[in-house]
Amino acid sequence: MRLLVLSFYYTPDLCAGSFRTTALVQELQKILSNDDQIDIITTMPNRYSSFKNSALEYEQKENTQINRISLGAHKGGFIDQSILFFKFSIGALKILRRREKYDIIYATSSRLMTAFLGAIIANKQKSKLFLDLRDIFTDTLESILQKRKLKYIVPIIKKIERYTINSATHINLVSKGFEKYFLNINNKTTYSFFPNGIDDVFLKFNFTKDKNTFKKIITYAGNIGEGQGLEKIIPHIAKKLGKKYEIYIVGDGGTKSKLVKKLQGIDNVKLFDPVNRNELLKIYKNSDFLFLHLNDYEAFKKVLPSKIFEYGATNKFIIAGVGGYAKEFINNNINNVILFEPCNVDDFYNQFINNNIKFNIDRGRFINKFSRQKIMKDLSRKIVEL
Repeated sequence: MRLLVLSFYYTPDLCAGSFRTTALVQELQKILSNDDQIDIITTMPNRYSSFKNSALEYEQKENTQINRISLGAHKGGFIDQSILFFKFSIGALKILRRREKYDIIYATSSRLMTAFLGAIIANKQKSKLFLDLRDIFTDTLESILQKRKLKYIVPIIKKIERYTINSATHINLVSKGFEKYFLNINNKTTYSFFPNGIDDVFLKFNFTKDKNTFKKIITYAGNIGEGQGLEKIIPHIAKKLGKKYEIYIVGDGGTKSKLVKKLQGIDNVKLFDPVNRNELLKIYKNSDFLFLHLNDYEAFKKVLPSKIFEYGATNKFIIAGVGGYAKEFINNNINNVILFEPCNVDDFYNQFINNNIKFNIDRGRFINKFSRQKIMKDLSRKIVEL
């Protein structure tokens, strides 16, 4: 069997897409024989301009080869992202001119265009197309661009989306909240629901804090973008809680400058550039609370952030400003959480001061259910079934 894996991000890059695809390939390598071939086309590490990590442009390991396309520096805005995807697509198509036909094209995508590239290649080669969809790009785009001049591009993106979804042999959705949306486009293909999961590195780590300090630390780690809307909530929370609490923001993204501007004059919030996972584990260990927030857009009521699984693997109390399916999922699966309305600082504060907050929490049941290795083993078998 010849399998092509298209993933914009791959190890050693720092993001959910990278961690997910890397774990999947590791499971595929276990179940495929040496006669089978896995080709991965991805990019050189580029998720955050403030975090540099080296990687080889080409690697060959037994029956797996990796091609990384260099995209250069970027600032992470909408125009920049469009240029990056164009470069990635051109680079991928150049590589594929020298390759034989594939049996299966696997494309994992949050911003649609990697999935679209997979559809183009699959249709050209008459291969089977397995899509792994981690977001509803057009839904997000409509929410973000609803008051902007770029709104005219949404109908074009919707046509691309329809072509992509209707080209799929099978579609996996990381959030059950996406189901209705995609069934309205294509109810003839088959669907599965393998979410993000907990990586082994989180399962083997002791998160118990070494010592209790006077100040309690609330940590957010991840992307700082339109989707998170941190500038709408963090400054207000910092003022409400006062100097007994310190808020750590670890990450980078397109709206970090907005957050920095809103934090002027506030001294109990500290900003850190993205760090590797070993450093991140230490930050989690020394935190008292882990914070998650999604902007108050209708589109985000369908998503299931990968950060939920990361936070849920720790023994830390979780504060989550989410609604819709993410709220439902947390209610059903994770204990010791404050759930508040996105961007509503009063709702957060009222729950925070009235909640029976516990530390050193046991989430063994959640960890056993959502091991990344188990989820990726099942997903890899689903791909091979094609």
